[in-house]
Amino acid sequence: MPNPTAAMLVIGDEILSGRTRDSNAHHLAGQLTERGIDLREVRFIGDEMETITVVVRELSAKYEHVFTSGGIGPTHDDITADCIAAAFDAPIDVRDDARAILSAHYEARGIEMNEARLRMARIPQGATLIDNPVSAAPGFTLKNVHVMAGVPKIFEAMLASVLPGLSGGQKLLSRSVLLNRGEGDIAQTLRDLAESEPSVAIGSYPAWSGDGYQVNVVLRGSNAAALDRAVVALKHAFPEARE
Repeated sequence: MPNPTAAMLVIGDEILSGRTRDSNAHHLAGQLTERGIDLREVRFIGDEMETITVVVRELSAKYEHVFTSGGIGPTHDDITADCIAAAFDAPIDVRDDARAILSAHYEARGIEMNEARLRMARIPQGATLIDNPVSAAPGFTLKNVHVMAGVPKIFEAMLASVLPGLSGGQKLLSRSVLLNRGEGDIAQTLRDLAESEPSVAIGSYPAWSGDGYQVNVVLRGSNAAALDRAVVALKHAFPEARE
């Protein structure tokens, strides 16, 4: 049975402008790999309501899970919740359980619960809240879309709340073999290996070591025996190969 599939939507003008470096996609990819969920696609888009709404619908129909990061804060450009609601034709308003979480958080810190902060309690109808142990303001899951904050520490905490409830598949295993060759020297061998071991995904990543070309060949798959055979084949073809 194939693993569940997933996509990620990273939302925010600050990402596209280069002002903010995204780390959430990297973190999500690693966590989903451990869970046996195949991340197939990551898209970066700005704070534009029509684009977000259209892309959410598209990804939701194509993959079993969609994870979003960004755009659920208290400011005017935090429009992700509205876009998710629009994508599924769901009403959205301040929800009592989300308001209670925020009220308790701010009251304990002597902070005013103003209209801006109350925006973070606006949740689409039918959504399930995602716990936020860092700053309280919840994310939410609507259908197969998991909506989370863009701040890495909060995103990671929210993701840790979501993952235990998701069914995974076979964990993706990985082996790396370093060759002191150029890609042109190994291309045919890799092609032949890919044909003989179709369950193994093979990637080659060249680098310059200072003394010459090197290629790190990364072998991935859920079948440990097939990975072992692929590594042995590489070491046989290139005696200098090392893991």
